[in-house]
Amino acid sequence: MKKYVFENYDEMSRAATLLFAQQIQGKPDSVLGLATGSTPLGLYAGLAELCAEGDLDFSRVTTYNLDEYYPITPDNDQSYAFFMKENLFDKVNIPPENTHLPSGEAADPVLACAEYERELKAHVADMQLLGVGNNGHIAFNEPEEALTLETHVTELTESTIAANARFFASSDDVPRRAMTMGMGSILRARKIVVLISGANKAPVVKAMFSGRLDPMVPATFLQLHGDVTVLMDRAAAERG
Repeated sequence: MKKYVFENYDEMSRAATLLFAQQIQGKPDSVLGLATGSTPLGLYAGLAELCAEGDLDFSRVTTYNLDEYYPITPDNDQSYAFFMKENLFDKVNIPPENTHLPSGEAADPVLACAEYERELKAHVADMQLLGVGNNGHIAFNEPEEALTLETHVTELTESTIAANARFFASSDDVPRRAMTMGMGSILRARKIVVLISGANKAPVVKAMFSGRLDPMVPATFLQLHGDVTVLMDRAAAERG
């Protein structure tokens, strides 16, 4: 894995924007794997700005998001579908039919996950964006004794529920399940870009570069991929 350390979040976000812009400019019909959360907001703002200035064209780009809460409707302002529209999709010229997320309102979530996995296999991501959780989770692949390879329904840990509670009226409103790409789904991408910000992520950074695989820290499995670029601010790198 390649590691780059920046002085602050803004510098890290600008570097990430450049990587994704170069990907789209070099291959206008790129398939991008996307993530939600606070960490990629600077990246998405940068991409939207380039598009508004006419320097970036999303018209042939296809996207697949990592995960979605379950159950949740796409018009719920805490759904990841809503997040993506607010922070990227409505700000660039990507056709709506080119954007994909697991369906948080599927009648049969297990079947919906299987269908999503088939789509992922047919449209392998050229570049996959990732963040990491405080407990080392990737997407909603939570620490477990064994990790799941393909897209699946998962129960959220109490620590993840607590971390996400700030976005809801109360922790009781946070969905207890999610639909998520599995670690195999993620590692299938041709290139992976990981964004990590904040001192609270430093222990995870250290584990990621330890040379050990630990299913209790799912992010360590990124060491198995041949093309991973990790961008982080100095606070996250202080023990990495």
